[in-house]
Amino acid sequence: MTTTETVARPDERLASTRILDRLVVRPEVGALLGAVLVFVFFSVVTEQFLSVGGVATWLDDASTLGIMAVAVALLMIGGEFDLSAGVMTASTALVTALLATQAGWNVWLALLVSLVFALAVGAFNGWMVLRTGLPSFIVTLGTFLALQGLNLGVTRLVTGSVQVSGMRRTDGYESAGSVFASTIDIGGTAFPVSILWWVAVTAAAAWLLTRTRFGNWIFAVGGSAPSARAVGVPLGRTKILLFMGTAVAAWLVGSINILRFASVQANQGIGLEFQYIIAAVIGGCLLTGGFGSAVGAAIGALIFGMARQGIVYAQWDSDWFMLFLGVMLLSAVLVNNAFRRRAERVR
Repeated sequence: MTTTETVARPDERLASTRILDRLVVRPEVGALLGAVLVFVFFSVVTEQFLSVGGVATWLDDASTLGIMAVAVALLMIGGEFDLSAGVMTASTALVTALLATQAGWNVWLALLVSLVFALAVGAFNGWMVLRTGLPSFIVTLGTFLALQGLNLGVTRLVTGSVQVSGMRRTDGYESAGSVFASTIDIGGTAFPVSILWWVAVTAAAAWLLTRTRFGNWIFAVGGSAPSARAVGVPLGRTKILLFMGTAVAAWLVGSINILRFASVQANQGIGLEFQYIIAAVIGGCLLTGGFGSAVGAAIGALIFGMARQGIVYAQWDSDWFMLFLGVMLLSAVLVNNAFRRRAERVR
């Protein structure tokens, strides 16, 4: 007698569905697809885009934006905004420059003081949001205006102009510049070290968000603050630390800029806060909080860099970049909402 054994095999359609489900729960998938499209498009329409010099240029463009976008993404996942992020890059650079050029301090000491200043402003923003119950949009808008006025007033009072320069003659400039503003030669082309800072910040933020208890707290307070508080999540501490994280990122970008260009304008950074938020949204963050990705925000910044420089290489009017931003923002919001609904069904 012959015995026939039937071996159960998984349905290939079910396997494909599971792979798709795992993909759609990743907030950065939409941004990755967008980045591929932008990359392919400008690779075809321009010759310079894929050259070593072209790659260095659009990675450089994306790097400082990416550092801030990643920090802003963590804050947005936690359910808050920071409209003072852009002007903070100028404020920290001005503190460093004024102490180094006008007071004669060593650059490293000036950098340390500007870092303390950034942490204080970030902690103040978080404390005010918690203390007053006001939306972070309003609180940080007030901080934005205050810092803008402080930057202009103090700089003009001390230097008689709205610019601080002369960093190259200060003590410690060379060693600090090698850390924050040096370049790496690849194929005869200089790649700014800010690209490495961008990669490092993104990796650290991704690890923090997905592998630590604090990352769980961020998602919890952004998803539902009352529920997070009910299960013992330290709501106040988490939000204050997120605001301080954004301020530290602003200090890093400000330090890179002042050591790279050796001068800073008092009105620098104004308006960049919206680019940081847009990059985070393109990268998968929801404006309502509780959903997003650090890697996605970095990809959103990469899209910025590729598009901005791609438009230059294609010799188009730079005004088209604003149209691109508007289309990308609206598209990202629609895609992110669709991905979130699919992810909720999968979970």
